[in-house]
Amino acid sequence: MKVVSYNLRKHRAIDELAALDERYSPDVLCLQEVETTGLAEHVGRLQLAHSTTGNRLGLAVYFRPDRYEFEVVQSFALKKSLHDHLLRPAHERLVGVRLRDLAADREFVVASFHAAPLTALNSLRRHQIHAALAELQGIGPGLPILMVGDYNYPVFKDNLAEKVREAGYELTLSDSRTYTRYKFFRGHFDLATSVGFDIERVETLPRGSSDHLPILVDARYTSAAESEIEEAIGA
Repeated sequence: MKVVSYNLRKHRAIDELAALDERYSPDVLCLQEVETTGLAEHVGRLQLAHSTTGNRLGLAVYFRPDRYEFEVVQSFALKKSLHDHLLRPAHERLVGVRLRDLAADREFVVASFHAAPLTALNSLRRHQIHAALAELQGIGPGLPILMVGDYNYPVFKDNLAEKVREAGYELTLSDSRTYTRYKFFRGHFDLATSVGFDIERVETLPRGSSDHLPILVDARYTSAAESEIEEAIGA
C-alpha cells in the first residue's frame, strides 16, 4: 500500500495533487492545511473519503475506490494549544478512515494528522499523538493503523519515538528532511506512526509550492493477528 501525505501550506499546493496521483499512483492521499469548503470529490483516480468541517483549513483523506472499500470515517478534536485558543482555533486535528482492502480482504485504518504548531510545547504534541492513536483504535479495534501527517516536532524525535514504542506503535521518518523554511526549524516534520504494518520505505518527494515536502509511505501488512495488535498497544 502506498500512502502520500502532504501539508498544502494554506491550500497553496492544491493544484499539484493530480500530478502526484499520476506520477506515484498512491492508494491513499492524506492532506493537511486544505480548504475543505468545495473540495473536489475526485483527484485523479482518488475519491474523497472525508474532510473536516470545523475549520476552513483542515484535513482530508482520499482513497482508490477500485482497490478499497470505504467503511467508517470520523474526525476528532484534540487538546488545543494556546495558539488554537487565541488565534484560529483548529477544532479537528485528526481524520481516521477504516477501509477494506478488496484484494487482500483485510480491514485497516488510515489517518491524516496535524499536530499543534511550533508555538506549542512538545509535551502537548505528544499528548495529541497519544490521544489520536487511541481515537483510531476506537474506529478499528485490533486493526492495523497508519497515521501520517504534519507532526510539527522539530527536535527530540528519539524521545518521541521511545514514547510511541512504549504505546505499542512505531514511528518512522522519511529518507530526507521534509521542512526547510526556517533556519532553526528544519528537519523531519512529516512522519508516519503505525501498528500492524511493516513500513518498507518513507520517501520525501520533490518540493512543490508548499513549505512542506510531501512524503510517500510504502507499507505492507504484518502477519500479526488482531489479538496480537491489541496486546501490543495494551487495548
